[in-house]
Amino acid sequence: MLSDSNIMRIIDAAMSKNADFADVFIEERKASNVGMLNGKVIKAGSSFDLGVGIRLMAGTNVVYVYSNDMDPDGLIKMALDAADALKGNSLCSVKELESMCHSSATDIKIDPMSVKKTDNVEFLRKASEYALNYDPRITQAVASYVTGKRTVRIVNSDGLNKEETAQRIRISIEAVATKCNEKQTGRVAPGTMRGYEFINEYPVIDKTRECCETALRMIDAGYAPSGKMPVVLGNGFGGVIFHEACGHALESSSVGIGSSCFTGMLGKQIASPVVSARDDARIIGEWGSYLTDDEGHESSDLLLIENGILKNYLIDKLGSRRMNMPSTGCGRKQDYSYAPVSRMSNTYIDAGKDAPKDIIADTEYGLYCSQMGGGSVDTATGEFNFAANEAYMIRNGKLAEPVRGATLIGKGAEVLMNIDRVGNDLELSAGMCGASSGNVPVTVGQPTIRVSSILVGGREDGEE
Repeated sequence: MLSDSNIMRIIDAAMSKNADFADVFIEERKASNVGMLNGKVIKAGSSFDLGVGIRLMAGTNVVYVYSNDMDPDGLIKMALDAADALKGNSLCSVKELESMCHSSATDIKIDPMSVKKTDNVEFLRKASEYALNYDPRITQAVASYVTGKRTVRIVNSDGLNKEETAQRIRISIEAVATKCNEKQTGRVAPGTMRGYEFINEYPVIDKTRECCETALRMIDAGYAPSGKMPVVLGNGFGGVIFHEACGHALESSSVGIGSSCFTGMLGKQIASPVVSARDDARIIGEWGSYLTDDEGHESSDLLLIENGILKNYLIDKLGSRRMNMPSTGCGRKQDYSYAPVSRMSNTYIDAGKDAPKDIIADTEYGLYCSQMGGGSVDTATGEFNFAANEAYMIRNGKLAEPVRGATLIGKGAEVLMNIDRVGNDLELSAGMCGASSGNVPVTVGQPTIRVSSILVGGREDGEE
């Protein structure tokens, strides 16, 4: 790591021309992973990365440069070159460096980095062998384990001096069922900011069984019908629709430049009165949590929507300048090679009062999506489409036959308004989110909810 004096020399160089603000982001990252296919290890490795990012700002003009060469003189030259490239006419002084404040976002009992890879292999082998012996139609079992430890230090021209360490674990178990030329997959992929005790406590056999049963149900399922209908979305990863179709449109990276469908909507109703939603980066042990963002700001438990009313946006430093609003501590990035932008953390629709069984019973006909898959969204319009990995028809208020091939199509703003029932079974699920600042760990979530009407893309009667 760089000394305080060298860091301040870099900041002085960055501030020597037109910048009114500069920060230095120093990152050290260690990672370990194991991957298995059908009981055989196909990859196992460890990695180490160290680098520095330097950001200069003049109003809303930004220059960002980075290097994995830790030579102070080279970094000072890089800062001077960046200063020459920055447009502006400000000249601001550099404040005295504060005492360093260190935080740890992880509650660890057993350090994952101290665990032998052979222990990880045995854990994954349990899942693989169980899946392959579960049913002859399960033809493939894929399992993986990854852990990473990240330490960042952020120093800026305002004197801020912070360091944070975070450590994460994520596993993935997939069971693939085959019937003729058809394949269907059941998958779980939990992530956490706990230590290896999470692995020791994880019910790997039960979860693998769930994957197998999902794949087998879907391989025998008929195709979903198409058309507008009520849709009940299961808890947990069902929240990916809110994340993609609504959450991204609340980030200042789009709101601040007027490219969001929610620009100028603060204080207005954007959702049904039964909907409240949060972005809470401070949940202990949750996959998407952190205490300090990648700009050095404290994270927050942010109320986004309250009873349908838009209360807050997700705002980073650049968005703060563009929107003349304070940062909400959500400036995040994949690593030192990216400039930070506003990003979500643990984002979810809050729990309501309805029992999930009552929501189903109150739905005469529709679709129940218990597991969502991938999709796409246009944040400017809110238009989205998402595949349902596991779905069932609802008939006469009861879950009926499984169906496959269902796609949900709509606009985020319309979906929010059409949510008419919200369950009491809030659950969070780990994921990765990609944007202009790279891939970052996030959590999505929701209780069981019902959308009164949404377009389902499926298969027309008689269609081959």
